[in-house]
Amino acid sequence: MTVRSPAGLSDDAIRAASIEKYRHRAAGYDSTCGPTWPIRERTIALLDLQPGQAVLDVGCGTGLSLARLRERVGDEGCVYAFDQSPDMLRQARDRVATAGWRNVHLYETPAQGLTLPAPVDALLFHYTHDVLRSPSAVERLLACARPGAAVAIAGIKYFPFWLAPLNIWVYYKNHGYNGAPGELRSPWDRIAPRLDGWHLTPTQYGMGYIASGRVRA
Repeated sequence: MTVRSPAGLSDDAIRAASIEKYRHRAAGYDSTCGPTWPIRERTIALLDLQPGQAVLDVGCGTGLSLARLRERVGDEGCVYAFDQSPDMLRQARDRVATAGWRNVHLYETPAQGLTLPAPVDALLFHYTHDVLRSPSAVERLLACARPGAAVAIAGIKYFPFWLAPLNIWVYYKNHGYNGAPGELRSPWDRIAPRLDGWHLTPTQYGMGYIASGRVRA
């Protein structure tokens, strides 16, 4: 059975498109992330990670969040991370090897195929639009977390209606990175109903958002 996104594209087609886009973007990706670094920091802080916990970095890319996550769980904790892009993950592997982190574990896989050795205490979704729009990806990732696990999400969305003319630009900005770049009205609506304590804050004058909740039992 072929799984299709609400946009009508199969997960496999979206994955192939995304991998191709990141093949071209991987080398210079880190240099583009400065403007969203404060958002990354705020989103990680919402997880309220404690020493000894396990956290999953969803779609970790080049591994820019790994150091911050590891700082919070300490040597006793565990950081799991995955990405489907071999070009992005290659840089994450280099980052881990250079730092000598023995409790950071990387997986090259789509979200739908992820298997972890134990449930995690928290999940970070930092600009993972394609993942959030796939029901099968959301299902698999939440199954990797224990009940009550913290979830923090940052992403892009359309501007409010009074800035609607700018949404053409938002769409094409998203198009450069995602396999299925549409559905930006409420990109969180596949995962939000699965979480307790859902809270969302707009960022970037309404073009972005940070959200959090906890995995429902």
